[in-house]
Amino acid sequence: MNISPNSVVALTYELHTTNEEGQQVFVEKADEQNPLVFLYGVGMMLPKFEEHLTGLKTGDEYSFELSAADGYGEIDPGAFADLPKTMFTEAGGEIPNVGDVIPLQDNNGNQFRAGVTAVHDETVAVDLNHPMAGKNLLFSGVILNVREATQDELSHGHAHGVDGHSGH
Repeated sequence: MNISPNSVVALTYELHTTNEEGQQVFVEKADEQNPLVFLYGVGMMLPKFEEHLTGLKTGDEYSFELSAADGYGEIDPGAFADLPKTMFTEAGGEIPNVGDVIPLQDNNGNQFRAGVTAVHDETVAVDLNHPMAGKNLLFSGVILNVREATQDELSHGHAHGVDGHSGH
């Protein structure tokens, strides 16, 4: 079976980015013991990621690069903020360190993460961009399995494991 809308795909991947010197930098991987399993065509994955997998079948190898614009977007210079230190200390918490990734929540209850870029006398500077924003993404791997989604998977909008029977 070829990868097409409403199929469940299990695959391995290695993800690399490129640093300022043009060298590839390893980010993460999914191997045969812990593959990435997803319902194809329902918006769970980056659209261009899925586009590169269209038509592949079990056993096929793949390798492609997504531009920053086709991945997590370019860096938004307006997505930086200075948060008051009291936001962290009022509830007995500690001031985060530069490089920490902290959980935040907006006024609508949406949760997201921010990277701490600086700690000042009164504020903590954070970057609200996705950690992969501004970076090209280099994917390579193997398609382990392609199957039709079950009715439960289609109604739930996500895969239930490689075999279609894993709970959630």
